[in-house]
Amino acid sequence: MNLGKNIYNLRKKKELSQEQLAEKINVTRQTISNWELGETSPNPDQLKLLSKSLDISIDDLVENESILKKSQEQKIPVPIKNKIVLIIHIICSILWGFATLVAIIEKNKVTAMIYLCLCFMWIFIASIWYLVKIKK
Repeated sequence: MNLGKNIYNLRKKKELSQEQLAEKINVTRQTISNWELGETSPNPDQLKLLSKSLDISIDDLVENESILKKSQEQKIPVPIKNKIVLIIHIICSILWGFATLVAIIEKNKVTAMIYLCLCFMWIFIASIWYLVKIKK
């Protein structure tokens, strides 16, 4: 059984230290270390808390196949829809940038400031959207 490896890999994936995970499930850091090394195993109550803390079912947590190996096999590519939306945001940002340049050339300061604000707004929205949707 690869329970220890699965706990270790999922903990690292969640960017949790042994201490942080131990606090979440009310055990010591040494207990987490022992589980990861395969020296001991969690009891059923601890297993429930562990699965909740690592956002995985108990079945998947105790499965014989390593979680890391399983996750590498099931890499899901970013949907094309997400890429299209990101490209649209980038194009809009570029267009607002050009509109700002035109307004500056025509010496229309108010319009240039409005276009510049809209340009930065599109860049900000695209960045947040990218972090939330694509980088998940």
